Amino acid sequence: MKFAEFQPGQQLEAGPYDVTETEVLQFATAWDPQWFHTNVEAAADGPFGGLIASGWHTCGIAMRLAADAFLRGSESYASPGLGHVKWPNPVRPGDRLTLRCTVLEARTSRSQPQLGILHWRWQLFNQAGAEVLDIDATSLFDLVRNAHPPV
Repeated sequence: MKFAEFQPGQQLEAGPYDVTETEVLQFATAWDPQWFHTNVEAAADGPFGGLIASGWHTCGIAMRLAADAFLRGSESYASPGLGHVKWPNPVRPGDRLTLRCTVLEARTSRSQPQLGILHWRWQLFNQAGAEVLDIDATSLFDLVRNAHPPV
């Protein structure tokens, strides 16, 4: 989507994305090697009653969905950061996730009019409707360039 297509109050949806045990184990082994992410047997007796995905893996899934559905071919080029990241419920192998993005603000910078600033909320939900991720995100758009090349 182009920056001009984002409007305050707009809700966008992407997905679904199916989470597999293999990817949960691979991500956690490489990036978040805590036992409740990497050891199926130990996790079964743990506080979550089974293996759960790393929160950082969950963020990566949301980023993939947003990039594919909304940012590919846009003028988006960076983010100055996140207001918050919350994981209210765990993600488990077999979950089917859907992303909902709500545009909170879309404006041009007062000091740099070639810069578009998109403030939006990303929420990821599982197949039961439970929220598994809540992010307050800001994305920057270079309005001088028509679009950045796809990856």
